[in-house]
Amino acid sequence: MVKPPPRPRRTRRLDGPVDWKDAQLLRTFVGDRGKIRARRVTGLEPKAHREVSRAIKNAREMALLPYPSRGR
Repeated sequence: MVKPPPRPRRTRRLDGPVDWKDAQLLRTFVGDRGKIRARRVTGLEPKAHREVSRAIKNAREMALLPYPSRGR
């Protein structure tokens, strides 16, 4: 049996630098429990994902976004 060729990966780019003050944009990368979504879920490039995660952590410090909730 012949395997089908792999699909090209679709990565998402962000237009411009990510600002920690833009809570509306950052909420799209945070799940309902407050955790940062994985790259494979969001489709971000590695560099963009690092920028987003750093911005989310800064926004959490400034109380714009919630910290992850406990298990129960």
